[in-house]
Amino acid sequence: MWLNRYYFAGYDLYHLIACFFLFSIIGWVVESIYMSFCNKKLTNRGFMTGPFCPIYGVGATLGYIILHPLAKHVVALYIVGALLATIFEFLVARLMLKLFGEVWWDYNEKFCNYKGIVCLESTLAWGLYAVIIITFLFDKVMSFVDWWPFEWGIKTIVLICVMGVFDFGYHFAMSVKMNGEMREEISELYHKFFLK
Repeated sequence: MWLNRYYFAGYDLYHLIACFFLFSIIGWVVESIYMSFCNKKLTNRGFMTGPFCPIYGVGATLGYIILHPLAKHVVALYIVGALLATIFEFLVARLMLKLFGEVWWDYNEKFCNYKGIVCLESTLAWGLYAVIIITFLFDKVMSFVDWWPFEWGIKTIVLICVMGVFDFGYHFAMSVKMNGEMREEISELYHKFFLK
C-alpha cells in the first residue's frame, strides 16, 4: 500500500497520519481540561464538534519531522521548539484573522504579549511541549499505532477523515462569509448525518 512507501523522519505516511489524528485528540483533551479549569466550567476548546484540534496534530507531527534531529540536545530542542511553535501560532492567528475576522485565543492580559496573539508564557510552554513530545511522547504514540492492527488502523483513519471533513467543513462554512442559501444547505447536510 502507498501509505507504507513514503518515509519522513523515519516513519511512513500511515504512522504519521495516525500520529496527526492522535495528537489532534490529545491536544483537544489537554486544552479543554486546562480551559475548563481556568473557566471553572466545562469548555470545549475545539473548533469542531468532535474531540479534535487539528492545530495540535499538525504542530506535533510537523514539529517531530523538523525537530527530531535535536532529540539529544535538550536545550537546543527547547529553544528551537519554542521559537518555531510561536511562529506557527502567529501564522495561524494571522490566517484566522483573514478568514474569520477574529482569533480564538486572547493573550492581551498576559505579560509580554504581541497584539494578544502570542505571548512569553505560551512561548515558554511550547518549548516544554516540544521537549516532552520529541524525547518521550512521540515514541509512545507510535507504539500505540503499532499495537493497533494495520487493517483496523486504516479503517479508523478513513472513518475519522470522513467525519472530520464533514465536521470541519460545516464549522468552517458557518464561520466564514457565505450566502445564506449555501449555509442552510451545509447545515442541513451536517445535521442529517451527525446530529440525528
